[in-house]
Amino acid sequence: MPEVIFTGPAGRLEGRYHPAKQKNAPIAMVLHPHPQFRGNMNHPIVYQVYYAFVARGFSVLRFNFRGVGRSQGSFDHGTGELSDAASALDWAQTINPEARACWVAGFSFGAWIGMQLLMRRPEVEGFISIAPEPNRYDFSFLAPCPSSGLIVHGDKDIVAPAKDVNTLVEKLKTQKGIVIDQQTIPGANHFFEDKMEPLMETVTSYLDMRLANVR
Repeated sequence: MPEVIFTGPAGRLEGRYHPAKQKNAPIAMVLHPHPQFRGNMNHPIVYQVYYAFVARGFSVLRFNFRGVGRSQGSFDHGTGELSDAASALDWAQTINPEARACWVAGFSFGAWIGMQLLMRRPEVEGFISIAPEPNRYDFSFLAPCPSSGLIVHGDKDIVAPAKDVNTLVEKLKTQKGIVIDQQTIPGANHFFEDKMEPLMETVTSYLDMRLANVR
């Protein structure tokens, strides 16, 4: 799991990158939660999702948004962080010119950034959004949502109440050809405390289902 440094819009960005063994393996990028609430690329959920992709043969990147860890710059309320994510994907694609596909995953704030990236990059064919916050962030840009993906959240989440996530999913489900798989983890709060195992079972089952349809 080599440490990598690449250039972002506000300077150097720090990441961790795991190359796949196959040249044409798909790329996955995992985005961390809010930088001002101790979010970083080593958050346990980000770490676990990263290795779920590694185990399935992806080339995987996770990185610190601007102003986090050794990444340069300062918090930019989502605008700069979206530019960071785009630069990170550019870097991963430069390293993997033969990659056949691309996925984006994110937790909380990272889910919001990931969904925005999805709208801008047609090569992203799948997404995993963990505990998105439609009550806090504007998701109206998803019109239409260009790719199928998984939205997973807890039914005890008071940061992003289930009713708001349900409203978002219902809106996305109306689009032809797009399948939004919504999974609710019973008893889970926003941080999935004591519920990491069912969360990761949900994520890996979804990935395995999607990958089985590709082969």
